[in-house]
Amino acid sequence: MSAARIHRMGDPDAIVIDSVAVPAPGPGEILVAVRSAAVNFPDTLMIAGKYQVQVPLPFVPGHEAAGVVHAVGPGVTAPVPGDRVAVLAPGAFAEYVVAPATAAVPIPDTVGFDEAAATWVCHLTAYHALRSTAEIASGEKVLVLGAGGGVGLAAVELATILGGRAVATASSADKLEAARSRGAEFTVDYSATDLRTGIREAIGSGSVDIVIDPVGGTLSEQALREMRWGGRFVTLGYASGHIPQIPLNLVLLKGVDIRGLEIRTFASRAPGRAERDRAEFTDLWASGRIRPVIGARYPLDQVSAALNTVAAGRSLGKTVIEMAPSPHTADC
Repeated sequence: MSAARIHRMGDPDAIVIDSVAVPAPGPGEILVAVRSAAVNFPDTLMIAGKYQVQVPLPFVPGHEAAGVVHAVGPGVTAPVPGDRVAVLAPGAFAEYVVAPATAAVPIPDTVGFDEAAATWVCHLTAYHALRSTAEIASGEKVLVLGAGGGVGLAAVELATILGGRAVATASSADKLEAARSRGAEFTVDYSATDLRTGIREAIGSGSVDIVIDPVGGTLSEQALREMRWGGRFVTLGYASGHIPQIPLNLVLLKGVDIRGLEIRTFASRAPGRAERDRAEFTDLWASGRIRPVIGARYPLDQVSAALNTVAAGRSLGKTVIEMAPSPHTADC
C-alpha cells in the first residue's frame, strides 16, 4: 500500500510516499481501507517533534480517517467487513489503517467519506469543551477564538445547537462568513481591529460567559479581560505556536475558572462524561444537524502541501486527504 511517512523530524516537506506492507489487524482490531483522512493541527506538531508524545521514526502521521472495514482481528464481532466507519487511530495518511474496533463509529448513510473524516476529532473536541468542560447553559455568550479553523467552526456550530450565542473571532472575512454560516450571532475580525475593541462593539464590555480557545498566544489574555465575573475559560491548544502566560490577578479579580481539555486523555480521565458526550454527539451527527466545512482537498501524494496549509493557519475549516480507490481496496 502507499503511505505518507516522515523519516526525520522537521517540516511537512520531509514526508515521503512509501510503498509498505498492508498491516494486519490484531485481537480487538479492524483493518480499514481508507477513503478520506483529515488533517489536524497536532499532526503538524508531531512532524515537528513538538507534540506531547514522541513517536519513533519513521511513522505515518494522521489520526482521523473514514473508510470501509476490510478485515477484522480475533474477537471482533462488530463492525464487520463492508461497514462504513470513521476511526481515530494513528497512521491515517495511508491506504489502510489498523484501529481498535472500539474506536470505530458507523457513518450515517447520508454522510460521505470526506465529511465523515472531517467531523469526528474537531467536533467531538468542541462538544466535550462546551458540554462537559464549560458546562454551557442556554443563552450564554460563547467567544470562540480562531473560529475559521476546524475546532473553531465546530465550536461555533455546536454552541449554537446547545443553546448558546456564538461570538466568532477570526483573521479574515471569509473565515467569519463561514462562522456565520454555522450560526455565529456576532463576529470580530481581529486582523482589522483590536480584539477587545471588537468584542466590546459586538456584545458590550465584560459580557463573555465562555471562551473556547484553541489558539493561545496574545489573544488569550485579551479574551479573558472581556469575560464576566464567574465565566469559564477553556484552553484547548496553541495553534498560534505560543503558550500564553496569564496574569493570575485577572483570575482573582474576575472569579474566572480556567479549565483545560486534552482530547487525547479525556475519555480515560472522565469516562462517564466522555461516554455521555459521545452518545449525544453521535445522535446529533446522525440527525444531519452537524456539517463540517471542508476548505480544501488533496490527494495522498500532496499531503505535504495539505499539512503546510494547516501549519500556516491558511486552512478554512477542515483539510482532507482523499485516497484514490485501487483494485485491491475492495469496498466489500
